[in-house]
Amino acid sequence: MAKLGEMFGARRQEVETFLGLPRWDGQAVTAVVLGADCATPYDSAGAYCAGGPAAIRSASADYAANLGHHSFDLGRRALDPDAVADAGNIATDVADPAGNRNRIGAAVARVLGAGAVPVLLGGDDSLPIPMLGAFDGRGPVTILQIDAHIDWREEVQGERWGLSSTMRRASEMGHVERIVQVGQRGIGSARPGDVADARAWGVEFVPAAEVAREGIGRALALIPDGADVVVCLDCDAVDPSALPAVIARVPGGLGYWDVLGLFEGVAAKARIAGVAVTEFMPARDIDGQGALTAAGLVTSVLGLIAPPNASG
Repeated sequence: MAKLGEMFGARRQEVETFLGLPRWDGQAVTAVVLGADCATPYDSAGAYCAGGPAAIRSASADYAANLGHHSFDLGRRALDPDAVADAGNIATDVADPAGNRNRIGAAVARVLGAGAVPVLLGGDDSLPIPMLGAFDGRGPVTILQIDAHIDWREEVQGERWGLSSTMRRASEMGHVERIVQVGQRGIGSARPGDVADARAWGVEFVPAAEVAREGIGRALALIPDGADVVVCLDCDAVDPSALPAVIARVPGGLGYWDVLGLFEGVAAKARIAGVAVTEFMPARDIDGQGALTAAGLVTSVLGLIAPPNASG
C-alpha cells in the first residue's frame, strides 16, 4: 500500500481553487469558476447542498497534478490553465434568499462584464435563476437544461424562486428565447399541467429513455447554430451509479459520456456562454465517486470553453 501511495497519492495535488487554478480578481481570462452553497432554499429542506462547491473543488485535486498530460476524454491536453481562474464562493445565507439571489446575480454579471464565461458550482438548483437573470441585456440565450426534473412548478410551499421553479422563472425572462430540456425520468414533482405549460411555451423535451434508446442527436439538433447557450446541469440527471451525491436517486439516468457529448456538441455548433452544475449533495456521496465525476465533467467543459493553445 505504501508503494501505491507513492505512485498515486503523491501525485494528488491538494488544492484550494478548482484544479489549483489562479484566483480571479478581474484579470482577463476566458472562463471563471464560482461557487455558491444555496440561493433560495425551501424552509423544509434548508441548504442541503451546502459544501457542494468545496467537494467538487477538492475532487479536482485528482486532476490538478496532471493538467499538462493528455486527456483521452477530449483527445488532447485538457485546457489552457492560463485562461481559467477561480473566484471562490459567493457568500450566501440560508435566511436571506433575496440577498443570495442579488449576490449571485452580481457575481455572474461581473464575470460577464469582464468578457469571461461563468461556470457556477452549487449548491441547490435555484442557483441558475439569478445566474440566468445576469444575462439580461446580453442578447438572446438558449438554455440547455440537463436534469431528471423539469422544474416548472409555479411555486412550492409558497416560494416562487426555489429549485422546482427554475425553468418556469427562466421562461419569464425576455432574453431567454429557447429552452431544451434533456434527461427527464421517473415520477418527479411535475404535474401534468406543468408539462403542458412548458410545451405551450415552446420547450422541447428529450427524456432520458430517449437518450438511452437513440442517443443525444435530437437534443443537439434542437440547439440553434451559433447560439449563446447556458448549460444547466443538475447532478441528478446523471446515473446515480456514477454520481450518487444527490438528494433523491432515481433509477437510470444519463451516462458520463452522454453529458460530455452534450457539452461537446454544443461547443461544436454554438457557444457555451455559461454553465451551472447544481444539486451536488456531499452527504449523499459514496467514497467521493460523485465528486470525482462532477469534477471530471467540469474539467472537460472548461477545456471546451478554454482549449489549450496550438502548441499544447
